[in-house]
Amino acid sequence: MIRPALLLVIAISWPAWLCAAPANHLDQLLLQVQKAQQQETTTRRQREQRFLAEHADQKKLLAELKVRLAAERKRSKQLRTSFDTNEKELTELEGELKRQTGDLGEVFGTVRQSAKDLSALISESLVSAQFPERTDWLQTLSESKKLPNISELEKLWYLVQQETIESGRVVRFPAPVIDTDGQASKQEVIRVGLFNAQAQGRYLTYQAETSRFVVLARQPDQITLGNKADGASAIDPTRGVLLELLVETPDLTERIQQGGIVGYVILALGALGFLIVIVRLAYLTITGRAIGRQLSNLAAPSSNNPLGRILTVANEHADADAGNLELQIDEAILRELPCLTRGEGLVKLLAGVAPLLGLLGTVVGMIATFQSITLFGTGDPKMMADGISQALVTTALGLIVAIPLLFMHTLVTSRSQALVQILDEQSLGLVAAGRESTHA
Repeated sequence: MIRPALLLVIAISWPAWLCAAPANHLDQLLLQVQKAQQQETTTRRQREQRFLAEHADQKKLLAELKVRLAAERKRSKQLRTSFDTNEKELTELEGELKRQTGDLGEVFGTVRQSAKDLSALISESLVSAQFPERTDWLQTLSESKKLPNISELEKLWYLVQQETIESGRVVRFPAPVIDTDGQASKQEVIRVGLFNAQAQGRYLTYQAETSRFVVLARQPDQITLGNKADGASAIDPTRGVLLELLVETPDLTERIQQGGIVGYVILALGALGFLIVIVRLAYLTITGRAIGRQLSNLAAPSSNNPLGRILTVANEHADADAGNLELQIDEAILRELPCLTRGEGLVKLLAGVAPLLGLLGTVVGMIATFQSITLFGTGDPKMMADGISQALVTTALGLIVAIPLLFMHTLVTSRSQALVQILDEQSLGLVAAGRESTHA
């Protein structure tokens, strides 16, 4: 039997047998097996030496890494101790900083608030049109989170002083101006302090968003400005707000237009009433003068006045009895009364109708106002302005027409009654004279 050791040698040497040339003899086979064993032994020893050498290197490297790990752990402990120490020291320093900068913190808050207030003031100031770079710097300072330095404090003080000085100066400088047609051009602007600006004799308003001047859509007239002499300029203490509101105030024509159709009807009736009053006053004045002249000469009656015509009737019936004469004179007076009292009823009617039309316009305006509220709500008062304006304007127009018409109606009535009284007095005199002549 083949021993197990021989089988092991044959299994180990098997690859070498495959590579070796076929043997012709058992001795050669044995030599080949020995040679293969020697080669395997040499290879195995080389592997063992290489493994031992690498194992030594790995062991040395492991020792070095352990040393480095120990050093790093020691360094980490030192760093942690140093970090804790620095953290404690930083906390103490921050507390000390807060204690030492307590007053400076208040100063910083004051400076930031002052810069914010000044930025809001300067952004709307007319001076910013001449010095536009100030607003950006103030905005940056007001939003800064660090303490301001000396140069920033000095610049803030300089801007305050500059705004104060410029408020009392009248200067000329070129600036872009937007005309009423929307065209922008560079013009010479005259700035009167912080109050108002002019260009080419026209008042301007300053738009802070675009840093440009805009010509007012409607320039104030001399009456609005208080009849200023040529070359004089009005000062708006509200820095343009009052001037804009004054310019936007509607004139008489625009007020009348706000009244709508009802307003025009009131004015038409008022004009008709005034025309009737003027015609009647002219007629009564002429008639009164004619009657006055007739009173001074009763013996020669004239047909160009009521009294003269009544005297003519009395003379024509001088031979009649007293009763018949009285009837003739009363008839003549009745014929003259319509001419003397004509139009008084119509004037009185117009004076009464005008307030009622004003009330009608008020109701119509309030209806329009409530319709606007229903459609658009109460968020924008301008949407309700038209209806309210119509309500108030028509009421005012009705009163404006009615009050003078009442006075004029009274005046016309008193004039006509005075003339009628003269006619009555003279007619009574004629009747009395007729009765005396009859009794005689």
